[in-house]
Amino acid sequence: MRRVVVTGLGAITPIGNNVEELWNSVVNGVCGIAPITNYDTTDRKVTLAGEVKNFNPETVLEKAELRKMDKYTVFALTAAKEAMEDSLLDISKEDSLRCGVIFSSGIGGLGTIQTECERGNAKGFDRVSPHFIPMAISNMAAGHIAIKYGFHGMCSCVVTACAGASNAIGDAFRQIRDGYLDVCMCGGSEASITPFGIGGFTSLHALSTQTDSNRASIPFDKERNGFVMGEGAGALILEEYEHAMARGAKIYCEIGGYGATCDANHVTAPLEDGSMAAKCMEMAMEDAKVSPEKIQYINAHGTSTKLNDKGETAAIKLAFKDHAYKLCVSSTKSMTGHLLGASGGVEAIITALSVKNDVVPATINYKNPDEECDLDIVPNESRKQAVDYALSNSLGFGGHNASILFKKVGK
Repeated sequence: MRRVVVTGLGAITPIGNNVEELWNSVVNGVCGIAPITNYDTTDRKVTLAGEVKNFNPETVLEKAELRKMDKYTVFALTAAKEAMEDSLLDISKEDSLRCGVIFSSGIGGLGTIQTECERGNAKGFDRVSPHFIPMAISNMAAGHIAIKYGFHGMCSCVVTACAGASNAIGDAFRQIRDGYLDVCMCGGSEASITPFGIGGFTSLHALSTQTDSNRASIPFDKERNGFVMGEGAGALILEEYEHAMARGAKIYCEIGGYGATCDANHVTAPLEDGSMAAKCMEMAMEDAKVSPEKIQYINAHGTSTKLNDKGETAAIKLAFKDHAYKLCVSSTKSMTGHLLGASGGVEAIITALSVKNDVVPATINYKNPDEECDLDIVPNESRKQAVDYALSNSLGFGGHNASILFKKVGK
């Protein structure tokens, strides 16, 4: 059983276009929710989202490349570039067959799908772009990352809705721990703030229809009424501990354990008692050989929907019993919105930095306590305190649950 550490981070999010900006925003409780600018929202029920802001993709890719990529792939390559540069990994000095990519997207190239459907309707479907399929399919971000950096090992895309990036990180952790890889780029990317994407979730009654940016994404608040769509990507370089030490890599933290379960209950509604999400957290702790009493912080899935926040609170109480009330349990979706298949990647970065820097992020814009969500959700202001052990939870449509345990190196 080999040890696995985090040696590189990269992000593009609604609250920062790199990891430094993201973390500064998290510590200072910056809200990235704002009126949608990607398209005209006149006469639309949902008008707010967590968009990436002030980003010029031509700083990352050539125009010719951009014409052949959906936005979700551009986001993935942007985060991957920062993670590679941060890790100082030199692929020319590595066995490339021992370097892999496991990168998620919940939906893939939804913007491209909408555009090409409209083109097909207008001009005939034999006239859609020849790049349509490779732009749209969900695995192409993983493929482009592998091509860009020459990683010849396992290359895969996990598609488990909002648990996707966490499953990708967990699977990468196991590939390294069990000896199949030495290095893995993992995480997730999403770009679904489109009329088609927002419309689909609106008709599902999943999104908040609030018009006040500070009262839209409000996890655990009694007035919550749906999640707010976000976009972006989070990428992590995971590495076998001895391999990292041998090349003198800086290490953010260690991944100690991973749990994955399925509610097997309903396509969109979580189990009300939280039993399978609880089992998922228990599995991550058992995998890491860490007792529940050692966990100090949980980065909750915390979507700001009635069912998720209530069910996740119940799950934490089941998994931690009395210790649940001694934990910090915050949702950074209060700042970023919900990045779907990318959320677990961005939140893994935030959790890793929480462990590294001994800071617990806040759940911002919290006003009205809910007796069914009565844990310490770190309301409105981040805290400076010891974080030796932390969990990051992701719970996706289809009943997918994933939990990753981060810890300080050597703990």
